[in-house]
Amino acid sequence: MARWLLAIAYIVAGIAHLTRPAGFVAITPDWVPLPHMVVMLTGMAELAGATGLMIPRLRRAAAVGLALYALCVWPANVHHALRDIPLNGVHLSWWYHGPRLVLQPVIIWWALWAGSVTDWPFRRRQSPP
Repeated sequence: MARWLLAIAYIVAGIAHLTRPAGFVAITPDWVPLPHMVVMLTGMAELAGATGLMIPRLRRAAAVGLALYALCVWPANVHHALRDIPLNGVHLSWWYHGPRLVLQPVIIWWALWAGSVTDWPFRRRQSPP
């Protein structure tokens, strides 16, 4: 169930990156080259990772990829929060930014757990040989 929920979340995010990139481009830090292309590539990475989570032989690689992806986009989330960049003219408060920034490590862990890269802190039952 956790794997499916994460895959669905990344599918939704990937589609949003590809179909409505302006908000993602707006929060991209200035030091990132070619922000529109980077947003398109991140959308494709999200879709590939979500698909990989559902394919057993690709699951672990997809999980590691999604965890690294979540780590790499964290600076954009920090940039968004610290610069108070409006999205569609709306300034989001720290009620939005605070939990988003704090939960990023949870998303990283979730990808690793959903892909069976880690079982911490929930030990999976081993099926008998």
